[in-house]
Amino acid sequence: MQAHQADELATAERLYREVLDLRVAQPDALHYLGVLCHQDGRSDEGVALIRTALRITPRHPDAHNNLGNIHKECGRLREAEACYRRALECDPRHHNALSNLAVVLEAQQRPLEAFAVFEKLLEAAPRFAQGYYLLGLFLRNNAQGVEHVEQSVGCFRQAYALEPRFVQALEALSVSLYTLDRQDEAAQVYRDWLEREPDNPVPRHMLAACGGAAAPVRADDDYVRDTFDSFAESFDEQLLKNLDYRAPEVLAAALAAVLPAPAASLDILDAGCGTGLCAPLLRPHARRLVGVDLSGGMVKKARLRGGYDALEVAELTAYLQQHRQAWDVVLSADTLVYFGELGPVAAAAHAALRPGGWLAFSLEAEEGDDDRATLSSSGRYCHTRRHALHALGQAGFGDIRIAGDSLRKECGQPVRSWVVMARREA
Repeated sequence: MQAHQADELATAERLYREVLDLRVAQPDALHYLGVLCHQDGRSDEGVALIRTALRITPRHPDAHNNLGNIHKECGRLREAEACYRRALECDPRHHNALSNLAVVLEAQQRPLEAFAVFEKLLEAAPRFAQGYYLLGLFLRNNAQGVEHVEQSVGCFRQAYALEPRFVQALEALSVSLYTLDRQDEAAQVYRDWLEREPDNPVPRHMLAACGGAAAPVRADDDYVRDTFDSFAESFDEQLLKNLDYRAPEVLAAALAAVLPAPAASLDILDAGCGTGLCAPLLRPHARRLVGVDLSGGMVKKARLRGGYDALEVAELTAYLQQHRQAWDVVLSADTLVYFGELGPVAAAAHAALRPGGWLAFSLEAEEGDDDRATLSSSGRYCHTRRHALHALGQAGFGDIRIAGDSLRKECGQPVRSWVVMARREA
């Protein structure tokens, strides 16, 4: 277990199996080996091992909870819900099972049931900082009015008061304050945070995002890396289930309209691959599918999901510059929102495509007819249509297509977006 907690998976697996050689039905070894197998990309094997452990010790709430986690991370929400409920039959105050159950109920668009479970969670574990944080996100994601965002502020404040190292709660607090048009309070949260951690890139970037400092031309690499490493474990459930994230499907459909019928014949780069949500949509077209992301935590999750021929941890513009005329398609879902000025990355993408190749990406939309990129309170940049057109035209792209859409929600409201396609001419 010490090796497992230290992320030394090969050593931990060898030792768990030695235990099982000595005692074939040792339930803890079966349980934790099952967790390890899932972490190593062998989720079906992990499920089988934990189920075997539960046949031996059927009233083990941690094992039921971890089995639910595997189902949740594999997108099997009903199965996950059933596991969390069995954990709670064994221990009605099991706070991890309660918080996980609330999350999967929200993900299944059952908000009233989710809220009731959050209430039970905080009654059972009133000093559980993560519970207040998750409830704050729930209230903001499902806000029906300003009062729900106000309530999220209280939740995030309580989470941070209980756990002063819980910096995600600080970031969430500031976003809620800015949403409520309390910019000065939001900025002060980041200033106080920077006083304690002057080298932390997250409050530095977010202070600029809420107008407390000059905006950089693009998000700092350290900010992007730290932010997405910290969200890697919960990224899919927050984005897909709670924010109605649609960018992979919408971009894949836009590409399908211009590409030949799927024949596994193209070299495709998933630029900013995250946890790998685009892989199954791109795979039918791909002879070779490569994912690149700045966050090692995200790449680790993408590796577990599978579907790529290779995965790289690298900064996107530099990676494109190093692979000239290597790709038939470059797709970037919700990644260029961390670039203000699009010119350099557009030029790098043009050079990385072969003649006739397509670039497809999404942006958050800025109103207006001028050429402008604006850093928003979320920490992401919004771009006018003219800015995207100008950057792509200057890079040498032709057949530029920009369509308005909504690819996710924020504070319960659709976020206006651009779906952009551009072709490198022969």
